[in-house]
Amino acid sequence: MNESIGIYIMSAIYIIAGILHFVKTKMYMIIMPEHFCNHKNLVILSGIAEIIMGIGLCIPSLKTLSLYCIIAMLIVFLTVHFYMLNNDKASLGIPKWILVLRIPL
Repeated sequence: MNESIGIYIMSAIYIIAGILHFVKTKMYMIIMPEHFCNHKNLVILSGIAEIIMGIGLCIPSLKTLSLYCIIAMLIVFLTVHFYMLNNDKASLGIPKWILVLRIPL
């Protein structure tokens, strides 16, 4: 029973985060590493991906695939976390110790 609640909470977090990519597009573009091209397109695509994966967590036949896709996405997003840690503008004023704590999470 607890696993079901956890999956639904995780699903909601990813769906909300995905929606925020459309609501706060400029903020997400600021945290994109400079070496990535087409920042706006990547923000939109990652938002769509998060929404799809969040929904996939609620569909038993897609849950495992969605979990593996989320793991892959989080590995790719490590570049964003390190960029935020090393770039004052991209850090959005978040204290360094919080940015460091986010990396293993």
